[in-house]
Amino acid sequence: MNYNFKDIEIKWQNYWFENKMFKASNDPNKPKKYILDMFPYPSAQGLHVGHISGYTATDILSRYYRMKGFNVLHPFGWDAFGLPAEQFALKTGKDPEGFTKENILNFKKQIIRSGKGIDWDREISTAEPYYFKWTQWIFKKLYEHDLAEIKDVEVNWCKDLGTVLANDEIINVDGKMVSERGNYPVVKKAMRQWVLKITKYADRLLDDLELINWTHSLKEMQKNWIGKSQGAIIDFKVFESNHKIQVFTTRPDTIYGVTYVVLAPEHELVSSITTDSEKESVLNYIEETKHKSDLERQTNKEKTGIFSGSYAINPLNNKKVPIWIADYVLPEYGTGAVMAVPAHDERDFEFAQNFGLDMIEVIKNDSDDSYTGDGIHYNSGIIDGLNNEQATKKIIDYLTQTKTGYGHATYRLRDWVFSRQRYWGEPFPVVYDSDDNIIILDEEDLPLLLPKMKNIAPSGTGESPLANAHSWLNVEYKGKNVRRETNTMPQLAGSSWYYIGFILKEILGMIPLNSEEAKEELKKWLPVDIYLGGTEHAVGHLLYSRFWHKFLYDLGIVETKEPFLKLINQGMVLGPDNQKMSKSRGNVINPDDIIDEFGADTLRVYEMFMGPLTAEKSWSNESVSGIKRFLDRVFRMYQFEIVDEVEELNNVYHQTIKKVTEDIENLNFNTAISQLMIFVNDAYKVKKISHEQARGFIKLLNPFAPHITEEINKVVLNVKEDLIYSTWPIYDEKYLEVSEIELVIQVNGKLRARIMTKPNLTNEEYEKMALSDQNVIKHLENLTIRRVLVVPNKLVNIVAN
Repeated sequence: MNYNFKDIEIKWQNYWFENKMFKASNDPNKPKKYILDMFPYPSAQGLHVGHISGYTATDILSRYYRMKGFNVLHPFGWDAFGLPAEQFALKTGKDPEGFTKENILNFKKQIIRSGKGIDWDREISTAEPYYFKWTQWIFKKLYEHDLAEIKDVEVNWCKDLGTVLANDEIINVDGKMVSERGNYPVVKKAMRQWVLKITKYADRLLDDLELINWTHSLKEMQKNWIGKSQGAIIDFKVFESNHKIQVFTTRPDTIYGVTYVVLAPEHELVSSITTDSEKESVLNYIEETKHKSDLERQTNKEKTGIFSGSYAINPLNNKKVPIWIADYVLPEYGTGAVMAVPAHDERDFEFAQNFGLDMIEVIKNDSDDSYTGDGIHYNSGIIDGLNNEQATKKIIDYLTQTKTGYGHATYRLRDWVFSRQRYWGEPFPVVYDSDDNIIILDEEDLPLLLPKMKNIAPSGTGESPLANAHSWLNVEYKGKNVRRETNTMPQLAGSSWYYIGFILKEILGMIPLNSEEAKEELKKWLPVDIYLGGTEHAVGHLLYSRFWHKFLYDLGIVETKEPFLKLINQGMVLGPDNQKMSKSRGNVINPDDIIDEFGADTLRVYEMFMGPLTAEKSWSNESVSGIKRFLDRVFRMYQFEIVDEVEELNNVYHQTIKKVTEDIENLNFNTAISQLMIFVNDAYKVKKISHEQARGFIKLLNPFAPHITEEINKVVLNVKEDLIYSTWPIYDEKYLEVSEIELVIQVNGKLRARIMTKPNLTNEEYEKMALSDQNVIKHLENLTIRRVLVVPNKLVNIVAN
């Protein structure tokens, strides 16, 4: 007897939705657990099975903790503003708002079909006025606290898309910068932009990584992106000029080894110090650089550059050194100028080799290449005989005394370019008067809505399509004729605080972010306890949301220093061909197709059984069928006789409770499912099950397969209580001691015997037992045993040749 998954799943999904079964409770006697997915951009393609994998994992945790007695908040929403909707609208002539809302309905339908238990009363969309009113309000506060300003900055400009792109929105193709969406050319260009001063929070963003439970690799990605470097600012005077070049170096102790100075092509002094004879070559080189990404400039082994024609003076020994312009120096790092010490810096070494420049060794070493380690200094004037730490201190003291430099920390992190030349985004709450003075709209005038426009094509000039909305653009405000800001905010604006939006969402709007009621609600639920999503957001969304959270902390709106306590990056689900899923490869697996054929429970259990949650794994249709057969067996198991006691299953039942509980806590969902399978196999051997085991087992399986378990609970077992709010089973220690275990015997990794024996014997006893087995003896004929590997209570592997 198989279960009719189609009827059963629709029945329970409707029941959960209509009765709001997953609505977050505010019971003060229960501990809270806030479990959150990185919300999706609602594209036309809909969800694929990779999305469902992560969403199922958080649903399992939500259902588990609810049964463990927690108040669980598990909301969902939509990152609805952004470039993809605008590009679709431009190609089809459709309204991006209508297109986005259609996609949201489809995504929501898919989420519900997957059995995910969401508190839909908390659903938010970043493109709804009730939400982006408060995105605009946060920007207003950032401006009022001198954390937002408008200035000329160099940006990644994509003429074909008509907008500035963030670094993570561009890729390198054949040495050229192109947009990730559409592969359109991208160039560096100076433009007047709004920027947010995230750099003022750099130290806090670094230091507070110690407060959160993130992986070491993820923390390192953020540390590297922020890129704090301790060193010194040193003044190099330009020979026969009133100019001076300020360089930043992390190794001031190597200053006696400087053989040239390098400026980034974007450095403000380039045009001033370049001699007339070199001007044309320098201008051509600067133009070439505009087509290179920062990553390419930093990683290219073949260094390029051009001599400026001028020289600088080393302040320690007054030596004259040439000034070069080279793209391996980035304008955003330090001062955009470096003192080059090729004997003790790898990139300087490669550059000097390429252009035949001098190298002066100042630290004793045996290396044939550049030596970047510590050592005793020589050829170094006042620091001869000192090591790195001693020499650095003495050099900085000297620079300070002579007013030629000072100790300094610098950061790779740059201020956040916050302007986009697009229509479909949050409008800035900003107007300009006739003298170009900035006026921020009052709170009662928020939200500022987008105008309805038929033509949202980019102008190609750097202005957004909003410049063509004349009746919206030119208005009267506070008795003045003013002009609105035509740029819109980036997609990351709305996603930087959406975890807060879920807490404050009410059916018809939001609790005001600046109210006492909001502070109380945020105090109840923050921080997010478990946050799950992809690693691609490690230095974009996660960094910016931490910045906004710290700003709201400074305003007294939130009480926690960090927004996300524990962060999990799920592994990618590859196609059946072991390649990343994509429409062009034709290997995308649509979850709707799997649900239609096998059911949502099968999809959920299969995705969790594929392997560790954080590992990359490949799709297999054959394995999906195997999970369906397992769930069929579970359903038929409840046709067995259900009695008061089945002693034969007590040990495996309590072992299963312990194993599944620990595995869910540790996110080892695949091994939890393996243990559930073991219990089913053992139950089939005795063809009966006790009342306690029958109910306890479906509680353990429920987070993974909620539909079939609720059906068994209500219809087969005739229990009135929903599993959702039942109590998680507790194991009895006395049943965890096993009297017999199965020992697997291998020869060179191949199975040769299974032996039932006592547990917890010594390795020597297990080895003797294995070597006495007749089949093992047979397979060791004419072989010499090299070593015997013993895994206590599980395995003996004999290595022989």
